[in-house]
Amino acid sequence: MKKDIQFIFSSSLSDFKLIQITLSFTMASAEDVKQRQVVEDRARNISHNVRCTECGSQSIEDSQADVAVLLRRLIRDEIKSGKSDKEIYKKLEEDFGETVLYAPKFDLQTAAIWLSPVIVGGVAAGVWAYQKHRQRTNVHIMALNLVRGVPLTPREKEMMIDILTPPLPARRWWWPLK
Repeated sequence: MKKDIQFIFSSSLSDFKLIQITLSFTMASAEDVKQRQVVEDRARNISHNVRCTECGSQSIEDSQADVAVLLRRLIRDEIKSGKSDKEIYKKLEEDFGETVLYAPKFDLQTAAIWLSPVIVGGVAAGVWAYQKHRQRTNVHIMALNLVRGVPLTPREKEMMIDILTPPLPARRWWWPLK
């Protein structure tokens, strides 16, 4: 652009309209550059959130597969046609399925997958709490049996000794040994 302006200034200084047309052309091209930058930023943002259908583990932005190149071109064309990001994601999902998106929708079908760690953790915590409660209840029953004079089984005796024995003090490496 600078070369064009310098050439115009050196060839005809008196022709003001030619200089004005050239300057307006450079202003329009600056806006075109800004528009292209906006399109490029949106395309890269969308491309980072779309999985390559050939690679599977890479986004189409990082992948060099032919399919990824075509999808990047498709996204840029859709942006230039004036579609929003949501419309582009919806079109990609309709064409390639939900697995093409890195962040699938949360619906009834995927709820079990998303919530399974919470469910498994809750069940495990419930089982642990029930066993602790049952163990404490057994201790009370064993204590009542001792008061009544009912003999304890060897397992119950061992459990009572474990429960009634105070824990050993924790040894610390900085504490002097006695």
